[in-house]
Amino acid sequence: MSTNRSNVRASLCSFTFADGRHCRTPRAAHTYLCAFHARKDAQALAGEKAGKDIAYHLSGEYVSACDLSSALGRLFSAVAQGQLKPKTASTLAYLGQTLVQTLPLAQNEYINAFGTDSWRETIRDSHEQTADHFADHTQPDPDSTQAPTPEETSDASPASEQN
Repeated sequence: MSTNRSNVRASLCSFTFADGRHCRTPRAAHTYLCAFHARKDAQALAGEKAGKDIAYHLSGEYVSACDLSSALGRLFSAVAQGQLKPKTASTLAYLGQTLVQTLPLAQNEYINAFGTDSWRETIRDSHEQTADHFADHTQPDPDSTQAPTPEETSDASPASEQN
């Protein structure tokens, strides 16, 4: 009887609730979760990726108006695609608005301290970093189900394994 029970359990969703109960819905094809929990898992992963994309634009030494515009554009897209909750997006948009209001102050402060040429160089560097980031992320991801070739495994460096 316990063998029959374990066979049935193997065909069910492997999601475990906070109180220790298991989901009793049959698994979806090619996954260990039911359709509902697989969708929730995919949404969580997509939200995490969107958060990283947004944070990238706001993580430089200087946050330009273009950086803020790119971050807000990604934020709008993430909300429209259901990757972020509207309440979270609202809070982030408010913080973005606050940052926008400080841009003229930051510009004046920077120019007074380092000069106009340094200001322009900082803006140029910011745009180049953003362009490099998007150039790196527009390449298609290799098929994760495919095993790496011997050349790929021998070319891997410790620095690339940390990313």
